[in-house]
Amino acid sequence: MANKEKSILEIQAKMAAQGFWDDQETSNKFMQELKSLKNVVVPFAECTKRIAEAREFIVLAEEDESIQTQLNEEIVSLTSMIDQLELQAVLSGPFDKNNALLSINAGAGGTESCDWANMLMRMYSRWADEKGYTCEVIDILHGDETGIKNVTMRIAGDKVYGYLKSEKGVHRLVRISPFDANKRRHTSFASVELIPEIEDDIQVEIDPSQLRIDVYRASGPGGQGVNTTDSAVRITHLPTGIVVQCQNQRSQLQNKAQAMRVLRAKLYECKVQEQQEQLNKEAGDKQKIEWGSQIRSYVLHPYLMVKDHRTGIETGNAQKVLDGDIDIFIQGYLRTKPEDRDDRKKFPVKA
Repeated sequence: MANKEKSILEIQAKMAAQGFWDDQETSNKFMQELKSLKNVVVPFAECTKRIAEAREFIVLAEEDESIQTQLNEEIVSLTSMIDQLELQAVLSGPFDKNNALLSINAGAGGTESCDWANMLMRMYSRWADEKGYTCEVIDILHGDETGIKNVTMRIAGDKVYGYLKSEKGVHRLVRISPFDANKRRHTSFASVELIPEIEDDIQVEIDPSQLRIDVYRASGPGGQGVNTTDSAVRITHLPTGIVVQCQNQRSQLQNKAQAMRVLRAKLYECKVQEQQEQLNKEAGDKQKIEWGSQIRSYVLHPYLMVKDHRTGIETGNAQKVLDGDIDIFIQGYLRTKPEDRDDRKKFPVKA
């Protein structure tokens, strides 16, 4: 904590220096870092102060029942505050403070899975809105009939990647199909992939001669034109075969810049995988988007339940979860020791 307090003082000193605000991009980075540090230091100081005060009340509480009631309420409040501080301590990985690039891909199930992927996109968008994060769609491919085949979203905010890394894996939905005239039960799958957005100061060498850049016209559902110019950009990194796309901006230059940021993040991820086995956990193993590989099941029929198979955490309020209330699963995953969960395990679940 002393190191964090020292960092706060150093940033505040830089802010007071002449010319600090001349470079808007650099000053914004320092402001974000300052906010992140204060989000830990200020609650810690407040918690320490309240614990000291509570200790003083213990003796008085033995003689006054009303004070005992107040003390019990304070203990409950402090317990919640300490839990949050412990969670912040867990988010200390090398990329946990970064923004996140989240991709959703429909799996086995055709139209059903495309609709399920769209439901997941809504769930994460609602979660981001509730947290005050910004969420933008970088690239999206709509389904032939409904929903989406895949989408890449950029979610920006304090420790977004740290929180959302719990979501990597295959998500399974069981429900009565709204597309089946016979009202039969269907099982759908979609995968969620996540990589941290890499800061510009991290060096990733990209040889322009190894890139194939294609431009095309952005389109929406049913192939309807969104733009009247070829503003969407697709970049293929020839040595690795990595393909990134961006079509959310009207300017071709803006789309290209965003696509390059995504490419840098993906290449850095590959670099990390090759150089350090320890950081492979940040990339995660891709699983088949099908039966038996799911990390979480969302059951809407014959009963309501959402269950995370890695931690055992479940809830019967499935609609609340689909509306973006996924903190119970995020926090449960982060609080569970790695040796007590298995992200690569197969989880066969009866329909």
